Amino acid sequence: MVFCRRMFLGFSFGMTAFVSAGFPAFSAEPIHCTVVIDEVSGDALYRKGQCGEAFSPMSTFKLPLAMMGYEAGILQDESNPRWDYRAELDRPKRERKATDPTIWEKDSIVWYSQEITRRLGERRFADYVQRFGYGNRDVSGNPGRKDGLTQSWLMSSLKISPDEQVAFLRHFLSGGLPISEHATAMTLAIVPHFAAGDGWDIQGKTGSGFMRDKAGKADRSRPLGWFVGWATKDDRRVIFARLNVANRPSDQPLSISTRDSLIAEFAGIATRF
Repeated sequence: MVFCRRMFLGFSFGMTAFVSAGFPAFSAEPIHCTVVIDEVSGDALYRKGQCGEAFSPMSTFKLPLAMMGYEAGILQDESNPRWDYRAELDRPKRERKATDPTIWEKDSIVWYSQEITRRLGERRFADYVQRFGYGNRDVSGNPGRKDGLTQSWLMSSLKISPDEQVAFLRHFLSGGLPISEHATAMTLAIVPHFAAGDGWDIQGKTGSGFMRDKAGKADRSRPLGWFVGWATKDDRRVIFARLNVANRPSDQPLSISTRDSLIAEFAGIATRF
């Protein structure tokens, strides 16, 4: 027993020194999910991994935001409105440019999203999220900060699972959301296209962020990456969501590898439909 206790104490001391030296401690297990459903029936055609747990939607929320923006008349078409960047927004260099709806979706411009929600206002924004039935519908934001209008979907209160992502997109594509044909058509027009194997055309939106630690800070060792959308071949359309949560830092947004891997694998996944 003394020997075992000494081994345990030695291991504990070693781990403390390991972490103190600047090396990361062991983290939680990675989380992966890929789910594909049929647009017509809603049946799951492919489902692998942990698809029922909810996470922040991050920039995948630009899809419902486009629907809201067009429905409310804030957005007009693929190229309008074009808003200039303002220095006080203090965004990364890649976002410091004039942006229209197509650029917004393609380059994932956060400040453009926040300009849309500011123009919607708290009450109308919350009402859309409720009527859309989007995720947990919680747009309260970070505790005590009253920032839900501009932050709720960014590592904050709003959460959605991969299963809920595909269900929401099915409602949109099948005309089940309370929006006009114009809002539907314009949203479809600005979502980026990607060519996959065997003739599949993919439209989708990425989203990147981090899990939060116990103190509520972004945990850089737990990056999160989404890719959600739909894929079309001939007269068939299916809806997909892929989510990855890693347990080590990434040298690029995790959404990029999440998107690229889904596109590369899609034709193979489709053979199982």
